[in-house]
Amino acid sequence: MDQLALERSTTRKVTLRLIPFLFLCFIIAILDRVNIGFAALQMNEDLGFSNAVFGLGAGIFFIGYFLLEVPGSAMMTKIGARKWISRIMVTWAVIAILMAFVKEPWQFYTARFLLGVAEASFYPCMVYYLSGFYQTKHHAKAIAGFMLAIPGANALGSPLSTFLLGIDWLGMAGWQWLFILEAIPALILGVIAFFYLDDKIEDVKWLNRDEKKWLIDITTKERLEKEEVKHYTFAQALKDRDVLILSIGYFCWMVGYYGINMFLPTISQGLSQTTSLSTQGMGWLLGLMYACAMVVMILVGNHSDKKNERRLHVAACLTVSAIAMIVSSYVADSNVVLAFVFLTIALCGAFGAYSPFWAIPPSFLTGAAAGGAIALINSIGNLGGFFGPYIVGYIKDVTGSFNTSMIFLGISMILASLIIVFLVKQSGKALKVENSSEKSGLEKSS
Repeated sequence: MDQLALERSTTRKVTLRLIPFLFLCFIIAILDRVNIGFAALQMNEDLGFSNAVFGLGAGIFFIGYFLLEVPGSAMMTKIGARKWISRIMVTWAVIAILMAFVKEPWQFYTARFLLGVAEASFYPCMVYYLSGFYQTKHHAKAIAGFMLAIPGANALGSPLSTFLLGIDWLGMAGWQWLFILEAIPALILGVIAFFYLDDKIEDVKWLNRDEKKWLIDITTKERLEKEEVKHYTFAQALKDRDVLILSIGYFCWMVGYYGINMFLPTISQGLSQTTSLSTQGMGWLLGLMYACAMVVMILVGNHSDKKNERRLHVAACLTVSAIAMIVSSYVADSNVVLAFVFLTIALCGAFGAYSPFWAIPPSFLTGAAAGGAIALINSIGNLGGFFGPYIVGYIKDVTGSFNTSMIFLGISMILASLIIVFLVKQSGKALKVENSSEKSGLEKSS
């Protein structure tokens, strides 16, 4: 078998083995993280929570996430991704179920904080894990493959969550059953992950000898090429200039992203009241909006890999998202349909930036250093998930409108695009490594 055919067959087997399962795991993680936005449609009224209380509780998840993200990733590199993914999913499932029994604001804050602690390092663990099984030139597509779970969870979760809100069993409200029933799959998948995943290429039994040898050779070769440009340990990667700049850019992005994502059901409910749209109908509408974002994620990831470019793809997506977000706030009062169109565009832009952004760190860092960098970027960035919802809730309580909040979120995302496109330098160096790798592969196959 020639090198090109071997590459295709190996990449196909890796993709079929890993991406669907990790996609399923991640979709449950995102569902358990953002279902709070739908629970708020009942929970806030039942428990007497204001928008500020809800925004703080929704966002405090990311404080726990921030504190344990880097330590968790360091632990993952020592004990292996397989065990760590399993541990994360089981513990967050238990805490997610406990969310159904909160009564007071302090209980709400505590449960959300612990949920963040439990889930910390899950995402960087999966990015790090996948980077060990793919060539650099396939990173964006591979990352996009399981990151489709982010809009996918919302596309599935929107109609599912609004349906579960209608359940009234055993004297418990729909929002309580929403937390319980959406947490159970995480418990099951956490146990399966322990037996299904392999920590290293050398451990897999689903590749034949030639495929395994080719994959080990090509990933080792690329690792050595990257280390010639920059060889970092886990700790050194945390102080790298571009890692820190990516962290700041991701923070600004997440302020805008989570600010809109956590409150989108509430915003949509307010808009849909003028059209007499039912809660279930709103759920299907939101599902369609997130489905559009999934398509855009695939297209942007493929185009980024084809052009071998990351930063401009990220900046373009975030800028489009920011403009659409701001415009939606201005047209909401006069044209509800147009407001939903622009909200959909805003979601597509925010999600489209994910795969090219997360292809940047593994392009210039390897091994534990890549794991540490991804963890730091994700932990600092996701602090934006604390500030975004809290500021949106606070501004809404003060002004009585979401318009000012949307402008703030849009500005934050534009700032993120400027930081990433003008300040991050490593993308250019990474391209040299990627291109040299591809050239060597072609020479070898010929």
